[in-house]
Amino acid sequence: MKIKKAIVAVAGSGTRLLPATKSMPKEMLPIVDTPIIHLVVEELVAAGIEDIIFVTRWDKKPLEDYFDHSIALENDLRKNGKDELAEKIEKIADMANFIYVRQKGPYGNGTPVLSAASLVDDEPFVYVFGDDLVKTKISFTKQMADDYEKHNNLIIGAQEVPLSEVVRYGMVKLKKGTDQLEDIVEKPTIENTPSLLATPGRYILNQEIIDILKNTPLGKGNELWIVDAIRTYVKNGGIVRAKEIKDGQWLTTGDPLNYLKATLAYAMERDDINGELKKFINSLL
Repeated sequence: MKIKKAIVAVAGSGTRLLPATKSMPKEMLPIVDTPIIHLVVEELVAAGIEDIIFVTRWDKKPLEDYFDHSIALENDLRKNGKDELAEKIEKIADMANFIYVRQKGPYGNGTPVLSAASLVDDEPFVYVFGDDLVKTKISFTKQMADDYEKHNNLIIGAQEVPLSEVVRYGMVKLKKGTDQLEDIVEKPTIENTPSLLATPGRYILNQEIIDILKNTPLGKGNELWIVDAIRTYVKNGGIVRAKEIKDGQWLTTGDPLNYLKATLAYAMERDDINGELKKFINSLL
């Protein structure tokens, strides 16, 4: 079955980026001149996703407004002869069919899936974290979706991280010599991590995961974890494949240092600014 829907988790508070996120969703912070969430949506649309379900909370209205038409702005741009920019702004609202659902339930990254479950009933769907970027020439979600159509197995993204960072992510153990999951553990200790392969907030899931989530007890930190449901699925005989990021990079944006790294990574590919930016960075060094 072709995947046409995506659930995007955007209900986080962004406390590590305060005070910038006091009145602005962290997903709306700019990577140069484009919001983080816009880049995530572009990745999804390039994979053929038509319906994008944002799981939000009360303070995410700027995000909702961003993916709507801004008639006054568009008209002002045209009056001032900026037709090309007006067309660029108009196209944002037409990138996909945007749906908004308020998150309800316990804290944890499994809750957004349950909050949107009725909208992806009995069909495969993409699940992504709205503040994680995967920078590749070919949409990483498209790569995952193509693999799903070939194998019809659930898929999670994967990328190696330094040993010191395994305590921050869901860590994957593969069956020897294959790309199939043997186990997955949420935020293990350095001593107990099953590998250095972490999950970068990219999943292709199905109704079975939703059904398991409904009966999954709260885990580490008293939160509901998507990793715990995937682990149960695998233990019950389900096949999940890991898609490693090749010729690309997973860029988290949830803290000041990684946000700056992501911004620089994208800025360095901009022909209009990278020359002067390189000179400026060299001057600082």
